Amino acid sequence: MGNQQIVQKLWNLCNVLRDDGITYHQYVTELTYLLFLKMMKETDNEESIPEEYRWDSLTKLHGLKLKTHYQKLLIDLGQESNTILSQIYTNAKTNIDEPKNLEKIIRSIDELDWYSAKEEGLGDLYEGLLEKNASETKSGAGQYFTPRTLIDVIVKLTDPKPSERCNDPAAGTFGFMIAADRHVREQTDDYFDLGEKESEFQKYKAFTGVELVKDTHRLALMNAMLHDIQGEIIIGDTLSELGKDLKNFDVIMTNPPFGTKQGGERPTRDDLTFATTNKQLNFLQHIYRALKPDGKARAAVVLPDNVLFESGIGTKIREDLMDKCNLHTILRLPTGIFYAQGVKTNVLFFTRETSDKNSTKNVWVYDLRTNMPSFGKRNRLTEKHFKGFVKAYKAEDRANIKDERFNVFTREEIKKKDNSLDIGLVADDSLSVYENLPDPIDSAEEAIAKLEQAVELLSEVAIELRKVENGISYENTTYSIDKVAETVEVGGND
Repeated sequence: MGNQQIVQKLWNLCNVLRDDGITYHQYVTELTYLLFLKMMKETDNEESIPEEYRWDSLTKLHGLKLKTHYQKLLIDLGQESNTILSQIYTNAKTNIDEPKNLEKIIRSIDELDWYSAKEEGLGDLYEGLLEKNASETKSGAGQYFTPRTLIDVIVKLTDPKPSERCNDPAAGTFGFMIAADRHVREQTDDYFDLGEKESEFQKYKAFTGVELVKDTHRLALMNAMLHDIQGEIIIGDTLSELGKDLKNFDVIMTNPPFGTKQGGERPTRDDLTFATTNKQLNFLQHIYRALKPDGKARAAVVLPDNVLFESGIGTKIREDLMDKCNLHTILRLPTGIFYAQGVKTNVLFFTRETSDKNSTKNVWVYDLRTNMPSFGKRNRLTEKHFKGFVKAYKAEDRANIKDERFNVFTREEIKKKDNSLDIGLVADDSLSVYENLPDPIDSAEEAIAKLEQAVELLSEVAIELRKVENGISYENTTYSIDKVAETVEVGGND
């Protein structure tokens, strides 16, 4: 049984938990608690886990005794002095109500072909689960999961090297850094070409990140551990005071969260030059400020279209970016590759220069959006779709590339457009206005998922209203109604 089959088998167990009302994302978190213990046993690394809480303690119990033991295990492991244990299990609690469901999942995990899983790589198995979760529109996980193909292309072109400090300030499940580690390993014979100190650096210091959401941070820790990466993954907000100390990186690769700061508030840190509620613009400021100003440090950032043309503060931030950095390439990405249907995104590639003025001379733009097929669950983005872009990006003399999708704009031309970077899209020669609409099946599935969410939230409203009738509380009712309105507005992004 290969990893893909194991992933499918684990995923199918989610059906067991439907009656417990568990979401896909909750299920992956629950699996992480259990898989950590099983994988520690399979890799002979159980010594850091108290004996009474090791994997075999779960397989020996049944019914209510098993559930009670599991609940105590989660609490006690979260209080362990061992860093990885406490981080994985901090504030951990089970969402499984039925003891028989918990037992079925434990038995199913125990019976999997772990020899084959280890042969193919436990890290790859876990990434397969994360990818499966992201592909389920009901989970909403795709908002933090960047398509694997896109990550691989970005890493290949950004080309992190041994001894370079790499960071993702919006780490999600740590996909960019894991791909970067894989890339450097491939260039160094799995680090055997490096000295002992250099190899230690790669394992413990080369790849770091920050993640705000606790459950996602848990998944990132597990993902990194299974790929033998022990760099620091901080739980916190890069746009808070914490972010001020994140600097002098050689490489930054990231896909920051979309949307505005909740409640319209500005970031709490005071070192960003331009104050705005737009999270992507704030992340962009953080990123080019966090790069080492040596003419070599570089970044690749996934950003929505509004960052390219937003006026006011947006104009000033783009101008500051092009002054401090050489913004040499923009990739206009196709639609349909992220969870939110129709969201339009780009990748900005830039190098932090030694000067703070006029660093960008020309911006090359590759249009991978216009006249492209409609992407979705049935038509996945693959490496072949990036073939033309990779060739153009790597060309020694870009002017000699004969590709209508690849065009250059001087800094003077951009200034005349009020520093708008909403440029480079080629003429759309679609014969039908319907040709580039989203896949109707994908759209229908997304609408169903949002309506299901709305029903759940309306149930919460009904519960809150009953509390009001009983004179208990009304604080959460307005919030729940607002969430229903957000949910049913198909196409919302944050």
